[in-house]
Amino acid sequence: MPKNTVAVTERRAPERALWLLGPAMVAGVAYLDPGNVASNMTAGAAFGYLLVWVVVLGNVMAWLIQYLSAKLGIVTGESLPQVLGRRMQRPWARRAYWLQAELVAMATDVAEVIGGAVALHLLFGIPLVWGGAITGVVSLALLLVQTRRGARAFETVLIGLLVIIAIGFSAGLFFAPPDAAGVVGGLVPRFEDSTSVLLAASILGATIMPHAIYAHSALARDRFAPPAADAPRATAGVTASARLSSPLAPADLERARGISTPRLLRATRWDVTIALAVAGTVNLAILLLAAANLAGVDGTDSLEGAYTALRDGLGPLVATLFAVGLLASGLASTSVGAYAGAEIMHGLLHARVPLVARRLVTLVPALVILALGVDPTLALVLSQVVLSFGIPFALVPLVALTRRADVLGAYRNRALTTAAGVAASVFLIGLNAVLLWLVFTGG
Repeated sequence: MPKNTVAVTERRAPERALWLLGPAMVAGVAYLDPGNVASNMTAGAAFGYLLVWVVVLGNVMAWLIQYLSAKLGIVTGESLPQVLGRRMQRPWARRAYWLQAELVAMATDVAEVIGGAVALHLLFGIPLVWGGAITGVVSLALLLVQTRRGARAFETVLIGLLVIIAIGFSAGLFFAPPDAAGVVGGLVPRFEDSTSVLLAASILGATIMPHAIYAHSALARDRFAPPAADAPRATAGVTASARLSSPLAPADLERARGISTPRLLRATRWDVTIALAVAGTVNLAILLLAAANLAGVDGTDSLEGAYTALRDGLGPLVATLFAVGLLASGLASTSVGAYAGAEIMHGLLHARVPLVARRLVTLVPALVILALGVDPTLALVLSQVVLSFGIPFALVPLVALTRRADVLGAYRNRALTTAAGVAASVFLIGLNAVLLWLVFTGG
């Protein structure tokens, strides 16, 4: 590595730790997408405080998972799809893995575009199909910020939307606080019937999102890419493509950055903690808002019905803030979803598709669902169940790779961390198996 390159890199590295925060905030947007809103709102309206424990548990598992994803991107300088694409020698295996990951990414897009469409309909009366198209176009504009202005500008825009989301979904609790005893009772793990299991899987699918696992490793890679390894982006989530075949060793990558890897990992732990604290609090606020104000109210099994009930019960201000939060959620999260989808294709297939073309293709399923008149809230909840089934395909390789010395070297997982990752994987896979059994047996 030339000395002048290292010197320039060191001069570029600000001393303030605040500069190191950001990637987890962008990934955290995925934890507040319209699918989360639909799942948590439906769970609160249908079962009150019963599934509070699912939201809390999902957030705890999400912290570990997102940290491992970011650590992989920082230490290796590659995203999870890149590492998998390089290690899978058989083309058919890479294509099969890409196909399931792509289906998960498209399910994500369905939830996010539909959520944005519903919000535009509630706020301005725009037909759902046109609202979905507008959401897709605006998300494309947000992605262009990432490709033309870089990771930091993209983070700034999405963090601004995250603030709007937090205010919009949490404001109602100040007007109608939840019952403290009910909240405490909801921390006891239990189910009532197959519907509560379905909603639990939906909440976990919306909380621990596969595309967020793929995206966070890429966001950390892009954010801390050394200048010498930067390359022009042909699509969102694609940088330093040469590292696909010849990645830098962790020690060489650290020297090229001019900042120590331990420092980056310490900052990342704070980054993930702050992001997941915000996301977890807002997700819990959505469920508590529904449990305190929508339980037993007719028509609250849909976002439109919940909006109407909030307007009638708490006033137009709370309902409008809720709709604005839903709109910001759809716009921000669909941008992160498209970023993840582009990275999945690039890392696994070593192929790049123009951003506009990819955005149009992934937009089609959501627009078709809206055009067919499928209930938007039902489509949102079911999309989260699809995401829940995609979790093991992202989580198991992540835990397996981050425990390997030949991948992360001295930064590989400790035995306790690996055990926690395995426990989370077993729990999520087991929940999905129970859900399948209940669905097919009618239990």
